[in-house]
Amino acid sequence: MVDIKSKIYLSWDNIEMLVDDLCTQISTSYIKFDSIYGLQRGGLIPAVMISHRLGIPMVKTIKSSNTLIVDDICDSGETFIKWSKKYPTAEHACLHYKPHTSNFVPTFSANRLQSDSWIVYPWELDDSDTIQDYLK
Repeated sequence: MVDIKSKIYLSWDNIEMLVDDLCTQISTSYIKFDSIYGLQRGGLIPAVMISHRLGIPMVKTIKSSNTLIVDDICDSGETFIKWSKKYPTAEHACLHYKPHTSNFVPTFSANRLQSDSWIVYPWELDDSDTIQDYLK
């Protein structure tokens, strides 16, 4: 397990820039999405932002192979691996991707983070745990 020694605190302005970057990647790709699904909890806010900016509807359940699955971070890759087993043709997007720790490569990522620092998003508590929910 990685020893987390620092945290990176993001502002809403940081999130706006990351979402803008994702939207540019998505809109210029060859893939046309008919819906967006945000993973609870971290993926919901960026998914809503992407949905509004690109005019692609959000869905509560995935019913189409043209659904983009969104999360805040791809750290270990475990969350996206789980969802890709259930929806093998779906594409994935995240704000941050840690290629040195992840076992999954998302289709779109706004920032490749080469650090083991813990990311604290503005919708999280400042004292958030530096451990994945599924490891607790």
